[in-house]
Amino acid sequence: MLAWVDAMQSVAERVAALDWAGIGAALDQRGCATTGPLLTEAECDALVQGYDAGEAFRSRVVMARHGYGKGEYKYYAYPLPTLVGGLRTALYPGLAEVANRWAAALGLGAGFPSDHAAFLARCHAAGQPRPTPLLLRYGPATTTACTRTCMATCISPCRPHSCSAAPTPTLPAASSC
Repeated sequence: MLAWVDAMQSVAERVAALDWAGIGAALDQRGCATTGPLLTEAECDALVQGYDAGEAFRSRVVMARHGYGKGEYKYYAYPLPTLVGGLRTALYPGLAEVANRWAAALGLGAGFPSDHAAFLARCHAAGQPRPTPLLLRYGPATTTACTRTCMATCISPCRPHSCSAAPTPTLPAASSC
């Protein structure tokens, strides 16, 4: 049990060490930002190996059926894998800060609490009780169309995605909700 606690502290420390001012500036300028590696190769491998574990997921989407491209992804079910839950909780405050700054600039007022647990409570109260982190499976002929999603009245401040530079059949993605 201690090993996963140490791993989660390490992920939280890695996220805390990010250049959040630089990330915010990149998001402001380009609408996207990169962080560099946040997960170790072993952590990525563990997520990839879990893709075929049916009990970890609540649904599977075959992208071609919906015109999203070629490939598939699965939404995680609760309880989330420790790594996925810890990563989204660690990323949330920095992303919420950027999203709130954007909301204020657009005249929308404060939109996101600084605490991830408070945000999840708001999502659940709004009728969105299911988690939205997902894991993508890509193959040699995979394509992805740009999509815009709004799953409920409670939306994520930003959708962080995790990618691997090395060819891999499965890439993890995360979401704040």
